[in-house]
Amino acid sequence: MGIEVKYPFLFLLFIPAVLLIFLYIWKHRTKGKEDYWIAGLRMVIFSLLIFALTVPQVLLPVKGETVIFLADRSASIGENEEALAWIENSVSHKKSDDQYAVAAFGENVALEQNLGRNREAVAQFNGKVDGSQTNLEAGLQFAASLMPRDSAGRIVLLSDGNDTSGNGLEAASILKNRQIEIDHVLLKTTSGEDVSISELSVPPSLYLGEEAPITIEVTSNTSKKADIRLSVNHKEVLKETVQVNEGKNVYTFTRKADTAGLTVYKAEIVAEQDTFTENNTLHSVVNVKGTPKVLIVQGTESGNIEELLDDSGLEADTVQPEKLPTVMSGYLQYQSIIFNNVPATVISENQMNLMEKAVNEFGIGFIMMGGDESFGLGGYFKTPIEKLLPVEMDIKGKKEMPSLGLVLVMDRSGSMAGSKIELAKEAAARSVELLREEDTLGFIAFDDRPWEILETEPLKDKKKAIDKIRSITPGGGTEIFSSLEQAFSELEDLKLQRKHIILLTDGQSSTNNDYDSLIESGKEKNITLSTVALGQDADRSLLEDLAAMGSGRFYDVTDSSVIPSILSRETVMATRTYIEDNPFYPSVQPYPEWSALFENGVPQMNAYIAATAKPRSQVPVLSEKEDPVLAEWQYGMGQTIAFTSDFSGKWSGDWARWEKWPLFINQLVTKTLPQYESEPYRISVEKRDGSTVLNLESANSQSLPIETSIVSETGEQIEANTRLIAPGKYEAILPESTGMYFLNIKQTDQNGNVHIHQTGFTIPYSAEYLQKGANKEHLEELSKLTGGKGLAAEKESFRPLKNPASTKQPISEWLILAAFLLFFTEIAVRRFGLIGLVGGFLKKNRKKAVKENREKTEKFAMLKPAREKIAKADKAPVLEEHLSKEKPIVKAERKKQKPLRQPEMLTPKEREERMKRLLDAKNRKNK
Repeated sequence: MGIEVKYPFLFLLFIPAVLLIFLYIWKHRTKGKEDYWIAGLRMVIFSLLIFALTVPQVLLPVKGETVIFLADRSASIGENEEALAWIENSVSHKKSDDQYAVAAFGENVALEQNLGRNREAVAQFNGKVDGSQTNLEAGLQFAASLMPRDSAGRIVLLSDGNDTSGNGLEAASILKNRQIEIDHVLLKTTSGEDVSISELSVPPSLYLGEEAPITIEVTSNTSKKADIRLSVNHKEVLKETVQVNEGKNVYTFTRKADTAGLTVYKAEIVAEQDTFTENNTLHSVVNVKGTPKVLIVQGTESGNIEELLDDSGLEADTVQPEKLPTVMSGYLQYQSIIFNNVPATVISENQMNLMEKAVNEFGIGFIMMGGDESFGLGGYFKTPIEKLLPVEMDIKGKKEMPSLGLVLVMDRSGSMAGSKIELAKEAAARSVELLREEDTLGFIAFDDRPWEILETEPLKDKKKAIDKIRSITPGGGTEIFSSLEQAFSELEDLKLQRKHIILLTDGQSSTNNDYDSLIESGKEKNITLSTVALGQDADRSLLEDLAAMGSGRFYDVTDSSVIPSILSRETVMATRTYIEDNPFYPSVQPYPEWSALFENGVPQMNAYIAATAKPRSQVPVLSEKEDPVLAEWQYGMGQTIAFTSDFSGKWSGDWARWEKWPLFINQLVTKTLPQYESEPYRISVEKRDGSTVLNLESANSQSLPIETSIVSETGEQIEANTRLIAPGKYEAILPESTGMYFLNIKQTDQNGNVHIHQTGFTIPYSAEYLQKGANKEHLEELSKLTGGKGLAAEKESFRPLKNPASTKQPISEWLILAAFLLFFTEIAVRRFGLIGLVGGFLKKNRKKAVKENREKTEKFAMLKPAREKIAKADKAPVLEEHLSKEKPIVKAERKKQKPLRQPEMLTPKEREERMKRLLDAKNRKNK
């Protein structure tokens, strides 16, 4: 037990307090002892208040020790049972008052056993731990958080000491201030034969056709044969078997740069009995300068743009939409992307996001051509593709559109739980937004029975309808027919120009009813039906037949992220008015780069898809209804164009036969090509204090501010603040995630000219996958810093702490209370005086005694007449005779008695005894 104070410097207040008391005593030194009492009380009051201000706390010892076992589960340790065995044996030596917890760590931390006094430790580790890094800092911080507040304790760290992420020493310094000891147990590292690629060197910039020297450095702890593979843009271009010797091995190859744009080189080594496969791959990103390359995404019956681009000097790759890349590098190797009548219903949300990032952050161009599966008809409403285009898919001012009745029939069975039903609800919400308020909408959700979410009636409140749709939750089984029958019955008697039902399900109906007669009777009432099969368990044959019978469309969906595009496309197609198919002559606006093509006249156009130009866009070509036929704008770093007619000639009419048609197409593409700065930045990546640092250095050493955008291979935007650290040198702190990243640098010079450079870099695999052996020195440094040590036996885990744990009980309130009580006492002493206060107390008691004596004297006086009568009575001889018969001893004693005193001279007790005797005598006489 002890006392500690939080603010000991406040004890300096004793100096002015003592000075004031001394001056008071000096001034009143001749007035009496009472002033010394006052001075003493004031000194005690000052002492109590000053002590209270320092916030004193009584330290009460805590019974037992608190120990946190922190086990390393990173890749360098592997599935090591040594830590579990140590913890189990340590717990067997703990005392009844000792408590402990178990945590495991790698890149993250997982709690394996809560703090308590259990007699049995965990038998195995169950927490999810990322073993790609050893983050001692995170582990120590988490372990410290398990300690009781303001209490000391011990962390037993079981690790190999290889800290690959964070700063363990910094965390240990904080624990030292909390009096938490770190003891360590050195674990064995994973051992075995291992071959790794330690470096891949490719020139950062090449010209098309240039022979590129490629250097691959391989490190091995054994001698064996291995296969080296080299890929360019995910295509294997080289495979060679080499003899790898122990230590470092360097292999050099050459490869012609045959693809322009950002090119990804990947080196890989494969060997038998390899301990870590994570260190077998490295990437390098090269900017190949040469002929611009275009990616053409081709829909059905949409013509062949690639033939027209052959004479333009551009390279082109044509792919089907189903084969679009799923990683960022698949798009950054191109300078522009062309969508030629491509529906959104076959493109995943992730692929759209990658393209949006490529345009916005890296300046890749984008062109969308029209057709019956493009723009609004393709289902692009509220998608990332609509976001980057200069037009909106929705049509503003829809007064001329036919009246529409739409009923959505959606599966809400238990199998739809999770992302399926959430995407389906979002899709339904988009469909509601596409409708007008005078349109009729109904919504039926079904499981083993129909649930009417929205009654089929004119849509008056979109927000209320959307809120109801989003409130749907998953239910039970699947029964389709009754819900479909209800949808047909609600639409059949409505007087509308368009009536459409969309059925979405991921299962099979529990009943087989007469769908044929239901749909045929619906067709007589002008009702159409489209169906969506979601997932592998849906009854595809039934749904495809229903769509065919209902004159609608069938969608076989394997990626649920396309559901919103499907429902928005169906909603648009139900109106059948987005296509403007009356031949007309477009009007060309005064934009010089475009109007020069039409100096000899404008060809006739057959049709286009109605859309709405966005406010900041430019519209060089308009329809006779002033809808955009050709629109363009700058989206982020990239230029995008929308051409709402088609390319094949079916809609574009005379434009496809126009002599300047190839020139027009060529200008569409060249306007979207990015303008990159030819002078590259030198880029390097390094590890510093547990962080990844990206270094940029301008070749011309310019110190102007730059804007950077970093995107991962999966399209994730990486937050990084780039700062200037020296003339022409910049750095950015990055997350420690291993992988390939793409970098876009934008710099504006003094004249306002914008210079853009794009490149890429890789963060290599973690040092966790290098066999470096145990780092005992680092563990000893951590323990020494906090007063701990390396443990040799399990029983030492619960040994007494050097600084025993204790709880703190503040006592400031009690000190302040005592000070106030003494303060009131000091006031009383100073007001009434010490002698007066005591004298008054005595005087009060004396007055009380006099009053009591007076009352008893009065009672005694009342008995005086009776006493006199007794003395004069005739029976006095009898009394004398009685007295004469007393024993001689009693008589002798009576002779010795003193004469009677007056009542005023008697004490209260004496008066009472005398009165008692007189009354006894009177009673005897009466008898």
